[in-house]
Amino acid sequence: MWTYEILVPVGIVVGIGLVLGLVLAIAAIIFHVPVDERIEEVIEVLPGANCGACGYSGCSGYATALCEGSAENGLCAPGGAEVVQKISEVLGGGAVTIVPKVAMVHCNGTPQHTTKKMEYNGIPSCSAAAMMSGGAQTCQYGCLGFGDCVNVCEYDAIHIVNSVAVVQPEKCTACTMCIKECPKSLIRLVTLKEQATVRCNNQDKGALANKVCKVSCIACMKCVKACEFDAIKIENNRAVINPDKCTACGACVAVCPKDCITLYASEPRSITA
Repeated sequence: MWTYEILVPVGIVVGIGLVLGLVLAIAAIIFHVPVDERIEEVIEVLPGANCGACGYSGCSGYATALCEGSAENGLCAPGGAEVVQKISEVLGGGAVTIVPKVAMVHCNGTPQHTTKKMEYNGIPSCSAAAMMSGGAQTCQYGCLGFGDCVNVCEYDAIHIVNSVAVVQPEKCTACTMCIKECPKSLIRLVTLKEQATVRCNNQDKGALANKVCKVSCIACMKCVKACEFDAIKIENNRAVINPDKCTACGACVAVCPKDCITLYASEPRSITA
C-alpha cells in the first residue's frame, strides 16, 4: 500500500506539473505568433540554392522577408523571371518585370598586357597567392588566374582564359558565388544589356597604372568628356560607368587611349578554354 510519506511528495510533484503546464499553455496562447503559411509556399518556389545573392541568409530567410514585406521580389538571381512571377502569384501580386544581371570580371590583365614581379610556386589558389605580397603580378589589383571563382561556380559559367577569368553570360545565373570568392573584388554584377564597361580595377594613379598594365585605366578623363549623357565618373583613379545612363553610343570606347573600355553587347558570347 502507498504510505502517506510517498503519496504526499507524489501529489506535490503532480500538482506542480499541472500548474506549470497550465502556465505554459496560457503563455503559449498569450505570446502566440501567427505563422504565415505563405512562407513555406515561397520556399517551395525558390530554387533552394541558398547562395545568398538576394542578400539574405538563404532561401528561407528571403522567403520570410518577402512575406513580411521587408524584401523586394526579384532578388533571386538563380531563379530568374519564372521564379519571380511565381512568388508574385503566391504573395497576391501581379506581373513583375526584372532586369537580368550577370557577373563580369573587371580585368583584362593577360600576360600580353602585364608582367610578373615574382614567381609564385605556392598553393594554386587566388586566396593563397593574394597573401604573398598581393600576388605575382605587378598590378596588385589584377586577376590572379588560379580559378577560385571557377571552382565555386555550379553552372560552369566562368573559366580561366589566357590567365584571366572570363564569364560566359549565357550560363551565368548571377548567384554571386564567384563575387564572394574573388580576393581581389574584381567580379561584380552588371545589368545584362548593351552598355560600355570598364575592364579594369586598378586604382593607382595614372603613371603607376600605366607602368603595371598596358590596358589599365589611367583616369585621363577623355571618356568623361566624350560622354554626352553624364554616365561616366572618375572614382579612385578609375573610370566608372553608370549603366542606367549609358546608351552604348561607343563614344567612350573610341577615345579611350588604353582600350580598357568595351561595349558589352559586342563582346564574344562564348568561351574557348
